[in-house]
Amino acid sequence: MKQLEFKKRRKHLMQQIGSGNIAIIASADTRIRNRDVHYPFRQDSDFYYLTGFNEPDALAVFIPERKQGEYILFCREFDPQKALWEGAHAGLEGATKKYEADDAFPIDDLDDILPGMLENKGKVFYPMGRNSDLDHNLLIWLNEIRNQTRRGVVAPNELVSLEHILHEMRLFKTEAELKLMRKAANVSADAHIKAMQRVKAGAYEYQIEADIVHTLMQEGLRNVAYPSIVAGGKNACTLHYTENKDKLKAGDLILIDAGGECDHYAADITRTFPVSGKFSEPQALLYQLVLNAQLAAIEQIQPGLAWNMAHDAAVQIITKGLVELGLLKGRVAKLIKDEKYKPFFMHRIGHWLGMDVHDVGSYKINNEWRILEPGMVLTVEPGLYIPVDYKGIDPKWCGIGIRIEDDILVTAAGHEILSQKAPKSIADIERLMQAH
Repeated sequence: MKQLEFKKRRKHLMQQIGSGNIAIIASADTRIRNRDVHYPFRQDSDFYYLTGFNEPDALAVFIPERKQGEYILFCREFDPQKALWEGAHAGLEGATKKYEADDAFPIDDLDDILPGMLENKGKVFYPMGRNSDLDHNLLIWLNEIRNQTRRGVVAPNELVSLEHILHEMRLFKTEAELKLMRKAANVSADAHIKAMQRVKAGAYEYQIEADIVHTLMQEGLRNVAYPSIVAGGKNACTLHYTENKDKLKAGDLILIDAGGECDHYAADITRTFPVSGKFSEPQALLYQLVLNAQLAAIEQIQPGLAWNMAHDAAVQIITKGLVELGLLKGRVAKLIKDEKYKPFFMHRIGHWLGMDVHDVGSYKINNEWRILEPGMVLTVEPGLYIPVDYKGIDPKWCGIGIRIEDDILVTAAGHEILSQKAPKSIADIERLMQAH
């Protein structure tokens, strides 16, 4: 993503902060996996959203109308020895030239420099409670300033959550962001297609997971957006199953919930299909019910409609279908009111999608469900999950777990399905699988 995009975000943020105030945000830390081996570094989404800076040990400061420069970046100084062992890093020169900070200082000098930047500011905007080190250090810096009141220095008198402003910004995607999300969705759809082509009885779930990761990497997405779910048979009834260790059986369904990440932007797609390439009658009936619910929910993704309308539409379809199949008994309206569908469909219809797979943004405003607007991206993912030991129903339904999930952009005219490329009708899935 071009630096101009980050610059626009910083300008908008500082307009929201206002003159006479300051905002600070820290990078993610590196995490130890074992002994001296680290987990792969992934930058904090909020920090990256504003800076594009993809290194640990950094802190960004934003001071509207500061004469010496509004955007200051504290980071590691360039170390040739570290570069030899660990690779290139920006250093102070790179922070200003490549990442367009107005000024840059060594992160080791933070305690000496930042308190002076906090002096005589009214409000401090920062991610409250997210980084214990930053919380602790900020209190030390503020107390240091308060101890200097005799020389006319005034400490900030209000701490404000930065997320309220920043997450509202992140909720609405720009064209630059959507370009990355479309790529993430298209490549992830390719990975699901490859899984449909490669799956077979006797293979292990982790082998299909390997096919997915291979496709993502071959097409340029180095990271998955979240741990992949590859769940054969009854494992699909565990919503967040990630062990991916069992052998796939003929006659079972396989549920795959997997997506890649493109320059910090996530895709999140789920498809469910038969291991042997053809749905059994009970599987097809349940699958079509979930698909009908998803299609009805997607129709509610329109500007001007409330967030919850998609969920309500899916619940209506699923409950009515469960009655028709004999899995529930009673009047549909009463069953919905009493939430009798929840043993089979226990989660909400979806979530915001963006830099985080469960992305930021409020779902309600003033205790009312949010109205959808162009630029929002969300998932629509109804499901049915019937455990193997569920009592009081025909055993033919038991052990079946189904979820269908797509990534949806709200547009001025309605919506765009970013993950459209991944087949989901029964006919399309069986045609693809039986061709290989």
